[in-house]
Amino acid sequence: QKKRRAATARRQHLKSAMLQLAASEIEKEQAAKEVEKQNYLAEHCPPLSLPGSMQELQDLCKKLHAKIESVDEERYDTEVKLQKTTKELEDLSQKLFDLRGKFKRPPLRRVRMSADAMLRALLGSKHKVNMDLRANLKQVKKEDTEKEKDLRDVGDWRKNIEEKSGMEGRKKMFEAGE
Repeated sequence: QKKRRAATARRQHLKSAMLQLAASEIEKEQAAKEVEKQNYLAEHCPPLSLPGSMQELQDLCKKLHAKIESVDEERYDTEVKLQKTTKELEDLSQKLFDLRGKFKRPPLRRVRMSADAMLRALLGSKHKVNMDLRANLKQVKKEDTEKEKDLRDVGDWRKNIEEKSGMEGRKKMFEAGE
């Protein structure tokens, strides 16, 4: 346990030293950014000296408007370049993703949908015809088979039994079989 305590104490010491070092680096970066900002402003924005006459003020306003327009044009150009590069970057990353082929296909779910609803979903508002699938089926008429004719001709079943009873009925059945 002494080794564990020593290891954790050393780890804590290293961690605090790293945090102190990182904090000092952040402070240095912030100071450098501030100095860079001051230099840029001193270079591009000279101190404002207001002239006394009206004509000189108007000239100063025209110069300032011209500078504002040029800065806006630069800003617009950089925004367009940024949008273009981000779009290219997205396209390239999508191509890279597709080339790797490691994307997961989503599981498909079964959806109960009628033919009308499916056509409406595919065609949108253009689809106005109702699809009655049963109406398009052929209607087949039943053909009278010989058995059905015989059954209709037989009529009452009692007559049929009486005719076949006895020796005469057996003789008729024997003759019919030939």
